[in-house]
Amino acid sequence: MTERRKRPVQASRVEMTEIVMPNDANPLGNAMGGRVMHWIDVCAAVCAGRHSRTPCVTASVDNVDFHNPVPVGSVIVLLASVNYTGRTSMEVGVKVWQEERPTGHRNHVASAYLTFVSLDPETRKPRVVPIVTPESDEERRRYADAEARRDARLSVRGSTPKGS
Repeated sequence: MTERRKRPVQASRVEMTEIVMPNDANPLGNAMGGRVMHWIDVCAAVCAGRHSRTPCVTASVDNVDFHNPVPVGSVIVLLASVNYTGRTSMEVGVKVWQEERPTGHRNHVASAYLTFVSLDPETRKPRVVPIVTPESDEERRRYADAEARRDARLSVRGSTPKGS
């Protein structure tokens, strides 16, 4: 059996930028939550694929917390990175910001945690992913938090964490 590759969190990072257009808006003139969720899923999928170097599919979304509305015309910045890896899955954290054009100041819009599964491009079966290696204190904290969320998800399903 060969040893699994390792890849630092930094190698998975994604920054995605969007402008909220009128067709992205609800009747109040703010970005629809569903549109923001779509952008979160796309950004997280790119991040997971960047880490695994394979196609990845969304397995679950733990939660999406919305903090502030985003009016039409606003710039949205999504930041994503892999927080934790299992054997074939990985947790991706995404933070969404509204960026003020004149100042560059960012307001927190939403946060989400998504789980992706890496797939072999030919068989479309789950494929082993590289181990994510947190390097900074913040990355290590996010790794530990993600591991706790994974254990909680597995206990709700009635499974026992296997450390994979």
